[in-house]
Amino acid sequence: MDIEVLTLDEWADALPDTGFELFHAPEALRTLDEHTAGEMRLYGGFKGDQPVGLFPVFVREQAVGRALLSPPPGRGVPRLGPLVMPSSPKRRKREKVNGRFAEAVLDEIDVEDSLTVFRTVCPTAYPDPRPYVWSDLDLDTSFTYHLDVPEDTDALLKSFSKSLRREIRDAKELDVTVEVDNDDGPRAVFERTRDRYDEQDRPFRLTWPYVADLTDALAETDRCRTYLVRDADGKPLSGIVVLYSNDAAHYWLGGARTVHDGVSVNSLLHWHIIRDIAAGVPRESVDTYDLMGANTERLCRYKAKFGADLVPYYSLESGGAATTAAKTAYRLVSR
Repeated sequence: MDIEVLTLDEWADALPDTGFELFHAPEALRTLDEHTAGEMRLYGGFKGDQPVGLFPVFVREQAVGRALLSPPPGRGVPRLGPLVMPSSPKRRKREKVNGRFAEAVLDEIDVEDSLTVFRTVCPTAYPDPRPYVWSDLDLDTSFTYHLDVPEDTDALLKSFSKSLRREIRDAKELDVTVEVDNDDGPRAVFERTRDRYDEQDRPFRLTWPYVADLTDALAETDRCRTYLVRDADGKPLSGIVVLYSNDAAHYWLGGARTVHDGVSVNSLLHWHIIRDIAAGVPRESVDTYDLMGANTERLCRYKAKFGADLVPYYSLESGGAATTAAKTAYRLVSR
């Protein structure tokens, strides 16, 4: 298998129609590259002229060694990592391609170097991390919620928990409006989320220039919509930034708990997002709502009310005593 470093245009040509995360999209990678220290390398694995694997890696050189990360930290990217596109549906051949691509990429980036820190979080569509484990990388499993969205939203609503249906119904009776605002909406959601983190004394690492560039770039290709709920005077009460791959809508930013006239309005926001997905807006190929973050017990109590499927995804990172020391040194230098 041949490994090549691709340009963004070559990456776009090689990207499959399905199975990739939103941040694999060229528009998202371009923005990440502009706002991330170090070098973005887009690795492609080829069998002849046919692309069979893709892997974006962000490389940062430090005095203490190298960090190879996919996704880069602090940019709100839940998953990135490898994509494998074998041409054969047979398991034996799919596993063969996956194994050879993993081996070739790890050899290309020299992951065995004791001063190299490597970490990746794989797409939910990536089913088989074993080749990386066999190369002595440590494996961890996390989860998200995927809600299948059919055209029949009435039936979907009936499948929600009783309390969630009540929240949606009560919010509909308020004197509020829900709208899509891709102009001023992202800033309103960003500031509300930042303030909420400050109230909870939690670090908030996103910056407005990055969020502005990302949402602008993705909105141009129907990969971003910002939903706001406003009171009778037009004041934003809450909002959610939704990002779209070809398969799924991803709840990305916002949704801080907001009560108006004794009613939580966020469930109404989610309901409007879901209804648009069912209607094929903004992308007809999307049929899944990724509610994100099924790894925090406090959040799961709410998200489980949607009756979504619990979906695993995998994290892989270099291990060993020497690498642990390099990780510690890298974190200290990065600060």
